[in-house]
Amino acid sequence: MRERRVDGTEGRSKPAVPSVFVTRTFLPGIEDYAKLLRGIWDRGQVTNNGPLCQELEQALLPYHGTRHVLLMGNGTITLQIAIRALDLDGEVITTPFSYVASTTAVLWERCVPVFADIAPDGFNIDPAAIEAAITPRTTAVLATHVYGLPCDVDAIERIAQRHGLKVIYDAAHAFGTMFRGRPLLSYGDVSSCSFHATKIFHTVEGGSVACNDDALHERMRLMRAFGHVGDVHHIPGINGKNSEMHAAMGLLVLRRFEEVLDRRRDQWMRYAGLLADVPVRCATVPEGTVYNHAYFPVVLPSEARLLAVVEALGRIGVLPRRYFYPALNTLPYVARAGSCPVAEDVASRVLCLPLYHDLEDSWIDRISEIVSRTLR
Repeated sequence: MRERRVDGTEGRSKPAVPSVFVTRTFLPGIEDYAKLLRGIWDRGQVTNNGPLCQELEQALLPYHGTRHVLLMGNGTITLQIAIRALDLDGEVITTPFSYVASTTAVLWERCVPVFADIAPDGFNIDPAAIEAAITPRTTAVLATHVYGLPCDVDAIERIAQRHGLKVIYDAAHAFGTMFRGRPLLSYGDVSSCSFHATKIFHTVEGGSVACNDDALHERMRLMRAFGHVGDVHHIPGINGKNSEMHAAMGLLVLRRFEEVLDRRRDQWMRYAGLLADVPVRCATVPEGTVYNHAYFPVVLPSEARLLAVVEALGRIGVLPRRYFYPALNTLPYVARAGSCPVAEDVASRVLCLPLYHDLEDSWIDRISEIVSRTLR
């Protein structure tokens, strides 16, 4: 069999190299989705807090463990609305090891991000570094539960109370994680979550913001919809709403969420067993945590070894991700960067291996074998 190349020449065809990405969106049955879409078509309401959005918000409450949950258009607008609703200004202490939205949300709301390094034995912000970074201009802490692993919430809460600070948790990865018998999303003054298609629970695009304060919830609810109800305008707002189509996807994914969690746990444990004797550092799950197994990060011995592993996996069509890289304190548009040596070191050596619902065990075995062989 011959194939014609793009340049017009001919050559023998070769089997396509499969692509195994770091994640892949979990999708419910298309027939089930079509049934919900028909209802949307019949009602004619596709946005503006329709019945499916309201139903999903109610269904999400137990997973947040808070009095209030707001469904939003994405996981970045949730952070921006939380910062604005808490009326923050001045300096916000945050982590250099997170997705860039954690920092840009602070900048977008005209606050100053001040970076506190991460703990040497994990991926989350170090409470001691938070304490050292506090100044008279500090108004809040924005910490990320990296990879869905809990921050030291007790230490952060003590620091916040001692200095009169608000606490926002970027819990983009944390949906489904329990800590000390409570959803991890229930900690802090406000908790923000992402429901992007790459997440373990998703609405294609979306997010949530959760709190226990009635007045704060009402303020964020108004901000989500331009700050007015009917013709009565209350506060300056923005468009943070989600749609009925996205809510329909979320309702269907939520029906199978326990199945997704079970599969992720098995896959995560398979990786952990296969890499137990390989010179990489894997995530440590804190005591008292029922983990959602959202990601499988490994910290390699050096950046050079990381690049060698990426190259070796790429040869068989496997595309892991340097998640998170670079450290956010090194971004060119951050004015007050400072040095965060632990985060900078980890960011240069961390790699997330493929992990998603229908990833076959044979691929996990093959990926682990290549990582092991390359490092040895």
